[in-house]
Amino acid sequence: MEQFYEIKKIDSFKLKHIFECGQCFRWNKEADGSYTGVFKGNVLNVKEEKEKIKFQGICNCNIKDIVEDYFDLNTNYEEIKTKLRSVDDFLKESIKFGNGIRILNQDLWEVLISFIISANNNIPRIKGIIEKMSCRYGKKIEYLGKDYYTFPEVEELSKASIEDLRQLGLGFRDKRVYETTKIIKNGEVNLNKIKQIKDTNKVREILEDLPGVGPKVADCVLLFGLKRFEVFPIDVWVRRVMNDLYIKNKDETKVNKKEIEELAKMKYADLAGIAQQYLFYWKRETA
Repeated sequence: MEQFYEIKKIDSFKLKHIFECGQCFRWNKEADGSYTGVFKGNVLNVKEEKEKIKFQGICNCNIKDIVEDYFDLNTNYEEIKTKLRSVDDFLKESIKFGNGIRILNQDLWEVLISFIISANNNIPRIKGIIEKMSCRYGKKIEYLGKDYYTFPEVEELSKASIEDLRQLGLGFRDKRVYETTKIIKNGEVNLNKIKQIKDTNKVREILEDLPGVGPKVADCVLLFGLKRFEVFPIDVWVRRVMNDLYIKNKDETKVNKKEIEELAKMKYADLAGIAQQYLFYWKRETA
């Protein structure tokens, strides 16, 4: 049954900023400017109006609870932005540009597999692969005359062979997704237990032991799947913006990860991951 919910419009909630800042891959823009996404077994359409943000869709429990959890509505982003604006004018400018960004409470399993797929890949292709994978191995949900598919659970994805995954367009990532799925299914790594580990470096070590999970993928999983805000994922855009603003090496490819991480830790402390999202979105969108 379709459910409806709405909240008063707030500064720290803009659909384009949230869904196009690189943290998620299953939200798509509709002709009316709204976005429809599939997450945690739900299909939801979100629309910004003058005074309200409206949510409607097929949900597996109370829509209010789902929206408040997934969109992290109990976290005060205005307070976070006030702290980060005080760092310097560069961050102040990036926050102004991506004012509506929020870090979603995503499913850890989906984030893990999605970011393994993201390695050396572009967003349209990542989204296409994940959609095909979900259509083949996820569960169908019908909403407003259209079929949507949930991200496959571990058990569902474990039915895919390496060849099956290759046919979905995963390329060299097929074996990595296959092997990581088997490891999780066999209980060699327990994602629920990982959530309970407070030491972020310990979690990073466990993640990096999984096939297809290097330092960047691990950091993305830590930030987007586990909400470890102190983590600062570094890709081409982040290296570029940190070099342009602060390091100023004539050859940005020679700026090493450790140098950027130390700078981020010094400047942004335990909010480095959120700072990264503002900086990444700002640099990529204005390039």
